[in-house]
Amino acid sequence: MITTPHVDWFALSPTLALLAVAASALLAAVLVPGPLRKPVSATVTFAGFVGSFAAAAVLYAHSADAHGALTGSLMRDRWGALAQLILAGAGALAVLVSYGERTKEHVSEYYALLAAAGAGMIFLAQASSLLTIFLGVEWFSIALYILCAIDIDRASRLEAGLKYLITGSFGSAFLLFGSALVYGATGTLRLDLIGRAVADRGLSDDPLLVVGLAMMLVGLAFKMSVAPFHQWTPDVYQGAPTPISGFMGAATKAVAFVLTIRILQTAFAQDAHLWTVLLAVLAVASLVIGNLAALVQTDVKRILAYSSVSHAGFMLMAVAADSALGGRAVLYYLIPYSAMSIGAFAVVAARERELGHDVSADDLAGYGWERPVLGVALWIFMLGFAGFPLTGGFIGKFYAFSAAYRHGWLWLVIIGAAATAVSLWYYLGIVRQLFLRSSAGAAGSTGTPSAPPRDALLQIAVVACVAITVASFFAVQPLIDLAKHAAGSLPF
Repeated sequence: MITTPHVDWFALSPTLALLAVAASALLAAVLVPGPLRKPVSATVTFAGFVGSFAAAAVLYAHSADAHGALTGSLMRDRWGALAQLILAGAGALAVLVSYGERTKEHVSEYYALLAAAGAGMIFLAQASSLLTIFLGVEWFSIALYILCAIDIDRASRLEAGLKYLITGSFGSAFLLFGSALVYGATGTLRLDLIGRAVADRGLSDDPLLVVGLAMMLVGLAFKMSVAPFHQWTPDVYQGAPTPISGFMGAATKAVAFVLTIRILQTAFAQDAHLWTVLLAVLAVASLVIGNLAALVQTDVKRILAYSSVSHAGFMLMAVAADSALGGRAVLYYLIPYSAMSIGAFAVVAARERELGHDVSADDLAGYGWERPVLGVALWIFMLGFAGFPLTGGFIGKFYAFSAAYRHGWLWLVIIGAAATAVSLWYYLGIVRQLFLRSSAGAAGSTGTPSAPPRDALLQIAVVACVAITVASFFAVQPLIDLAKHAAGSLPF
């Protein structure tokens, strides 16, 4: 008689909702008449992300006691549920931003892949086995590879997809090989059993385990866009469809950081003396390289890409602190950062659609007066990225600095503060272009059409991102409480 494992379907409900949506969007590509495919596919996908968000919210409320699901390969806990809320929200906003894209072919497939990528990320947020971790990483990565290159008529899209495929494959190879070494050292795939084996058998300094851990961190660093493993980020963000760039900047980074903290705190807590130093070094590299490289960029998407590298450094400061405060800091940081990332790329997408080409900083000259809603929104996002008060970016950076300072790393806080000062040059430079220069005087500007189309759904998404960015400052205590309860699921 075959004994089947118990399946907690409720724990899988956020993932299953998006899988059903992905299948429905693919069916729409065949069964729905051409003119209706886009509205039907977009509506179904948006509803799927909203449904996944609702399921994750219920899961968070009913998962106060963390426990394994599906024979321990997944964890049903508030840490994963809060991450799923962030991911589902980012996916819903990405659908709104995507609707105005001028795509002629593969419309339903676009939304099906977006739902599939979201499902893979949401699944990965719960993963607690080396096997399910690799499955989840490949699941969402393959969908994103195709999304980057889905517009095959544009060489920049194909180039972005190829670069992401090659570098992503390297990252996956490091993750897989490192997982194999960890399995060889401990004899188990489950994260909790790995941590128990390391503690009981004194494997903290075992060469096989240490090399495996290092290789896994390298693989995860590719997904987090951490320097010096960030080389793919500016090229892929620039070449990919802009809504996908925003989705990757928010969701990929969120799930990678959530997964990294789960792995380190559950399986490798005994090796904290090794990985805390390594992550602190990577944080410094990301802060220095991300900010200095952004200073010399002219393409706005490349500026935002290097900004993403810099923010990975700020979040790594909190991870390297190896504390519950650091875990709470990362979860809180991801909420306003995800909104600012999607919102900023949405404004860039709107300008791209008006001009018909990639957006440089000069192309934003006077845009704040031409499009007040989008201009003010981008101004708020830039101030949030820079860490100004009245935005969640201020609290996020302050929280990360607090975690590093409590760990005793004042030097890391000083470097972070210096990096923030440097970032003011390019963040405020964009603000200056928006409101202090006229489009007629912008060097290299091709002008603006006399009556550019307005995208109501994109503007709704931008306004929602502004609301989250600002509300995360004024409603900081409820969000901190959510993050605190979620962090309590891990053995900090």
